Amino acid sequence: MRHNIIHGQLMARGSALLALAFSLTLAAQRTQAAGSGDLAVDDKLQQQLATLAAAHHGHVAVYAKQWNTGRVVAIDADRPVATASVIKLAILFEAMEQIRAGKAHWDEKISLAKGDAVSGSGVLLFFDTPLTLTLKDVLTMMVIVSDNTAANLAIDRFSVDAVNARIAWMGLKDTYLYKKVMKPASGPMPADQPKFGLGKTTAREMALVMERIGRCQLGAPGEAPQPGDAAICQVALTMLRNQFYRDTIPRYLEKLDATEDGSGIASKTGSLNAVRNDVAIVAGKNGPMVISIFTFDNQDKGWRADNEGELTIGKMAKAILDAWSPQGLDGKMLTPGLGLASDSDKASGLK
Repeated sequence: MRHNIIHGQLMARGSALLALAFSLTLAAQRTQAAGSGDLAVDDKLQQQLATLAAAHHGHVAVYAKQWNTGRVVAIDADRPVATASVIKLAILFEAMEQIRAGKAHWDEKISLAKGDAVSGSGVLLFFDTPLTLTLKDVLTMMVIVSDNTAANLAIDRFSVDAVNARIAWMGLKDTYLYKKVMKPASGPMPADQPKFGLGKTTAREMALVMERIGRCQLGAPGEAPQPGDAAICQVALTMLRNQFYRDTIPRYLEKLDATEDGSGIASKTGSLNAVRNDVAIVAGKNGPMVISIFTFDNQDKGWRADNEGELTIGKMAKAILDAWSPQGLDGKMLTPGLGLASDSDKASGLK
């Protein structure tokens, strides 16, 4: 009897300690979510996501924000993580800025020569060479099918240094493109390159890159919009909303075929054996949001449709949409600016 009593007391104390540890974890995540000017932390949703993250066999970093309400959730949002192909968003944004400055053009010609093709995702490696493409063709392939050969053509056009300079110009501290895709690093590399491979970022920082594209925030802060900005952003959004890989954030959100009317999700994925990532603008009927989820050190390294990393991202995205836009998606909102007031509009008092 005494043994049973002692055992029961130990079990009760263990349960209390676990509950305390979980509460402290949630409190730490809430503090993190409230960083960088984010004020409206969604505590209930934060707890839901923490439960999903705890069940995942690996690690998860999350940042999500609904712009019209200011609601935020975050888990390890400032932890540097491997980007895989998500870093291609930074390449796309550099292209947009150079087109805006007149230093590049959508219809300029890019040559694919023999020996340029690399393995991995994409289709250009199957095409006969030499082949002439437009810059828009190259960027479209880089985004829609995450074409690695196309990404390298874009890097050749703009350079690794230019992409990293743009990243620094945006004020991002933990985002970096190290090299071309499926190519060995050349020249001196930062000490952390072997850990991250192609590129590194954080869930929060890559959400900011996607925000700039979706809200059409081109140019430096305070710089007046230019007449051609919306057209540049529309091209980029068209690429992103036609993303071919839809087993992560869109997995449980698109209940109907969106190929005719247009998807309400604009996204860029990234995958490695132990990595599954997705960053997306989700056009909810109750307001647009950005969802940025990175899973890494995953035990499930398979490439099946039921990969745990992909399922975890899909479940988290569904929890976020259900909480913030229970009425679902509205693809018509997925236009440059996302129907939100710009920073210059806010400064002038416009709604």
